[in-house]
Amino acid sequence: MTDAAKTAHPPLNADARARMEALNAEAGGLSIWLRTQANAPAQRPWFREADVGAAGEMAQGRVGAGQMKAVPHHWKWREISPYLDKIARIASEADVPPVEFADRQQFLLTNPGLGGRLQVASTIRCAVSIYNPGDVARAHLHSPNASRTILSHNGGYTNVEGERCEATRGDLVLTPNGTWHDHGNDGGDPIVWIDTLDWPLLEHLDIIWLDEELPNDLGRDNIRAQKTVFETGHSRRLYGAGGIVPRFASHQRGIGHGLSPFIHYRGADIRAALADMRGEAGCPYEGIDLALVNPVTGGSLFPTLGYGAQMIRAGEETRAKRETSSTVYVVMEGRGQTEVAGRTFDWEENDIFVVPNFLWRRHRATTDAVLYTMSDAPLLEKIGQYRAQGLDAKGKVTQLVA
Repeated sequence: MTDAAKTAHPPLNADARARMEALNAEAGGLSIWLRTQANAPAQRPWFREADVGAAGEMAQGRVGAGQMKAVPHHWKWREISPYLDKIARIASEADVPPVEFADRQQFLLTNPGLGGRLQVASTIRCAVSIYNPGDVARAHLHSPNASRTILSHNGGYTNVEGERCEATRGDLVLTPNGTWHDHGNDGGDPIVWIDTLDWPLLEHLDIIWLDEELPNDLGRDNIRAQKTVFETGHSRRLYGAGGIVPRFASHQRGIGHGLSPFIHYRGADIRAALADMRGEAGCPYEGIDLALVNPVTGGSLFPTLGYGAQMIRAGEETRAKRETSSTVYVVMEGRGQTEVAGRTFDWEENDIFVVPNFLWRRHRATTDAVLYTMSDAPLLEKIGQYRAQGLDAKGKVTQLVA
């Protein structure tokens, strides 16, 4: 290769750019664009920026114009929860059966930086759902991975591939991609949960699909709900003992790949594990933190999403940390604050907040606090793009995951 070939091309001069833009005006109706500028990535070299208040900058120019970047945001439960009651009231008074209205009793969280898209981060969608007594959602399966984080004390039920999961507050119920599932409320009070999905990622890849035609041999009654083959606790009996995996059982659930066969994680177990470890030193960046993992492989619950729980003890303040992944937090217990890129979120029970990728964050707890987390770190690990940095005790940037 010649030296000339190695030399970067200089930018177009003003006259050449004007002529190119004129051509673009002519070509616009053909849905083409004649390149007039270099690529403009939305993210600066994040690892060189040590300012904990830095919030990222959007790219400029034609190449970057269509890019959007998630921003830190805090959904306060006291502000958003009244809309659940309004939705439930409309549903109860609707002139259609509850089974037909059930899948519309929710609102989706939208990140202010993403132009109205139905997502909280670049790869994650979250919705908050309410089901009145008697509501049942029709059995279906879809390509996105999904989970329910139960907020109400009566958590209703979800039937996944014939296993009925009767839930309560703090439980996490998985509905992996390609698994038949239905859910509903057969109790006397409304139930509330958070749905989390990797929908935006699959939407970007154009592989979103959904099937509601439950095979006859799997269904029952006229509501197309699944037959209950396994009672509540089936996957717990098989996989609930740490370090012990049955050899006789098939670990396949539905038609997905690399998914956890343990689908019902109990909030009481998670809380007990955190309490047992309360006296440990913990992580200076996370407090007492746990990962929820696939008991067969030890990996993440989904290839695209990871789940965890952490306790920040009363008066504890974590050190600042940033990652190439985005994380959604749900406050299950307690009160505290999280600083993200110079902003402070004062949170309390049931609040939800998001920390987008590359941004510094640190937590403080006013009382003992339990946070659940959902993150796209597993996806980034698989494509070789997960990295993390922290500030050490002297305030110097250190590599946690290079």
